[in-house]
Amino acid sequence: MHPLDPFKSGNPLPANTPDILDARFAIGDVVRHRIFDFRGVIYDIDPVFANSDEWYDAIPQDLQPPKDQPFYHLFAENTDSSYVAYVSQQNLLPDDSGEPISHPDVARLFQATESGQYLLHGIHRH
Repeated sequence: MHPLDPFKSGNPLPANTPDILDARFAIGDVVRHRIFDFRGVIYDIDPVFANSDEWYDAIPQDLQPPKDQPFYHLFAENTDSSYVAYVSQQNLLPDDSGEPISHPDVARLFQATESGQYLLHGIHRH
């Protein structure tokens, strides 16, 4: 079991919770985009697409990911800026660079560890 994975803690999920056990990443994981040059820290997970149709339709049709997979909210950054990103599971890869994420909101929610992971501050845990 991943130590940061709130979905595999052994706690029963409410009956109306979609199946989220196929999430490959957990809150606090550092990931990078498979196509575009950015990386970030996951701060929330949707078990399936939960953004607007307008957002989805703005993606070029040949790059639109299936909606029936986990989508991740990231504190993201590239060489030019920091921002929030919403990314499908198929477009994320683990980032093993060990480089810290300098997004300004990371410190508000997370504490960095020596191993390069990010742990939620205690006040943000369920």
